[in-house]
Amino acid sequence: MKTKSATLLVLILSFIIILLAGCSSVGGGNIQKVGMLVENSIHDQTWGNKGYQGLLEIKDEYDVDVFFKEGIKNQQDVNRAVEEFSNKGVNLIFGHSSTYGKMFDDINEVYPDIHFVYFNGGYTGENLTSLNFSSHAMGFFSGMVAGEMTESDNVGLIGAFEWQPEIEGFYEGVNYQNPDAYVHMNFVNNWNDNERALKLLTQMVNKEVDVFYPTGDQFSIPVINKIKEKGLYAIGYVSDQSILGENTVLTSTIQHVDKIYLLAARKFNEGELEGNVETYDFEDEVITLGKFSPEVPRSFVEKIREEVEEYKETGLLPNER
Repeated sequence: MKTKSATLLVLILSFIIILLAGCSSVGGGNIQKVGMLVENSIHDQTWGNKGYQGLLEIKDEYDVDVFFKEGIKNQQDVNRAVEEFSNKGVNLIFGHSSTYGKMFDDINEVYPDIHFVYFNGGYTGENLTSLNFSSHAMGFFSGMVAGEMTESDNVGLIGAFEWQPEIEGFYEGVNYQNPDAYVHMNFVNNWNDNERALKLLTQMVNKEVDVFYPTGDQFSIPVINKIKEKGLYAIGYVSDQSILGENTVLTSTIQHVDKIYLLAARKFNEGELEGNVETYDFEDEVITLGKFSPEVPRSFVEKIREEVEEYKETGLLPNER
């Protein structure tokens, strides 16, 4: 009887230890450790850096280890990085680009205990989620600003890729605010090719363009710095780029990537992050307009702010009402 009692006691104690270990898991939910892959650098002052800030916010909120790898650009790099993360116990991985959608889709079934998250794409799976910015509206409001502020009736968009939703939005916004303005468009076909972006800028300056919207992760900053040298206007992209020159940057279209990281982590930790396409817009407070330049008339700033609020309430842009 004594032996049986001792055995029963050991079993009970073992069960309690296992139960307590489960209850002490981070956040009482699913997050164990978190990883992030970036194509270029976390020090780019725009897209990459904002992703890194989001990773740090997850670390602070859930007190978990986080890891990141830079320069991950192809399937082989992804495979190697994911395997390394898996061996460290990472169970939530962010791929900080649309390009990771296909790469994650090729391997996610091999890692059923990891949830893969990436941005602005259509690939999904049981453990694969796409977080999309609905950026048409932010392009529209930036177009309204450009249409209002151009003196030559020539505005320019230097896009990374033609498929970016903000590009069509920008064109519509310019035409809504200033039907007499002509929108010059050209595309770098790369997020980061500074040299080509600057060549396109020179071409547009020669066509009397005086307001520019450079929509590239890396090249927006060098393009805006050159615009500042020429005494022209720009609209910032992804982050609030008024720090580059408040008399140059009329406003910025900000994508709060760090907030989306935390939103996704919370859903994952609560078991609510499903393998689908999740879309975020102004009403989610993850897209906003940045600080306005003193060059923009106060009356127009108020008008834009009112239009944004109306859009958040109705889901309709000014040209749709």
